[in-house]
Amino acid sequence: MTQAEDPSPRFISGVISPVTLPPVKQDEPLLPPDVIEVTTPLGITDYTNEAVNEAMLRYWDCVEKLQEQKAQRVTIAGFPIAAQMGRKYFQELAEETERRAGIPGDSDAEATVAAMHHLGVKRVAMASRWADELNEGVKVFLADAGIETLTTTSEGQWARQAFSMSIEQGIKLAIELGRKAMKQAPQADGLFLPGGVWRSLAVVPFLEGEFGVPVFTNPISMKWRLMSLGIAPAVQGWGRLLASA
Repeated sequence: MTQAEDPSPRFISGVISPVTLPPVKQDEPLLPPDVIEVTTPLGITDYTNEAVNEAMLRYWDCVEKLQEQKAQRVTIAGFPIAAQMGRKYFQELAEETERRAGIPGDSDAEATVAAMHHLGVKRVAMASRWADELNEGVKVFLADAGIETLTTTSEGQWARQAFSMSIEQGIKLAIELGRKAMKQAPQADGLFLPGGVWRSLAVVPFLEGEFGVPVFTNPISMKWRLMSLGIAPAVQGWGRLLASA
């Protein structure tokens, strides 16, 4: 193998995404080239309880597709899904995934609470763009993990509005809502921006620099989970969490 060639994957992480999303170019990858992600969509039509339950019927088909791509771990992404199904359901699903598929199961929601525990965060301000029903579900999920939500913003978004935002709109809204949430709860020891497709990675160190508290997103928490397991190294310059693995 020449130096110009990519190394064979040392680890393949499988991700079940809510929908098929276009790839976003990232100039500085968070994972080394020998740790790769393969994805398959769950096919969410909306984040209502009915739509989430219907989509979750396809979960095991998604696991099988990821195994065909040699995934060594399966993570289901989408905090609204966790908000509707609850933490106990997701914990049991992770255990059943390991029993049935023989590989670890996880969720970006569970990775997020683990990340908060890792940095000792117990009280968060939540900068959310979602509808109130979803926000309440997220608060319950966090509370079940011993994390108190001091304040929550809301833009009333469901799946269609969330997926239709441009990256530029997402960045602007993330900064706006992050500032709003921290203004409402300056005593928070962490800022949580739930959601996977509405901001760039650069928003995290920006808000951390402004408010002096760690900032969490569920996509970043998924990367941190691999770092915390020793699968990938920590990275500097993208916030406290990724630098602390």
